[in-house]
Amino acid sequence: MADPAEHPADLPACPSAQGSGSGLLPPELRGWMLLLAATGAVEQRLRSVVKDRLDVSHDEFLVLCLLAEQPGQGLRMTRIAELLGRPKTRLTYQIACLQHAGLVTRQSVCGDKRGVEVALTDKARRLLREASGALAETVTAALDHVMGPEQCAALSGLLPATEARTEAAADAAVAAAADAHPGPSTGPADA
Repeated sequence: MADPAEHPADLPACPSAQGSGSGLLPPELRGWMLLLAATGAVEQRLRSVVKDRLDVSHDEFLVLCLLAEQPGQGLRMTRIAELLGRPKTRLTYQIACLQHAGLVTRQSVCGDKRGVEVALTDKARRLLREASGALAETVTAALDHVMGPEQCAALSGLLPATEARTEAAADAAVAAAADAHPGPSTGPADA
């Protein structure tokens, strides 16, 4: 079977994004299903970009993303496991792989024998900066594939670029409507 990430046009749009809300599901559950579809689409498309650009697995990439949001400090491994919903044993393996690649450091937390804090290295920060454009484009394309303008508008608070796309789509819709239904002209020919 072909990889859907290679042929995204072959995938049907998300049913939750198409529905008019007349189905059996309450709006909250329809919204949740749309979020799941969006998450799945983003993860599916990001996997190959992350592997090509950063040479890490998708799960390792998620760890890097969490750490990237902690400027000048790290996160405890227990907190990373909690935020990602991952077992601590699996996270320990992922952190070891990232450390071996030179992307994270880990150190004991002062005053806690069992606590371990993980932080990004300068190498990881550089790689994330270099890959950020391709990663952002990948997320945008995946969301555009499963969400309509209304859903993208709802996400605009979380994804600033989504707001710009939503505004551009709204402007294009207004322009298309004006072209399709031109109003009375007030130009010189009417004088």
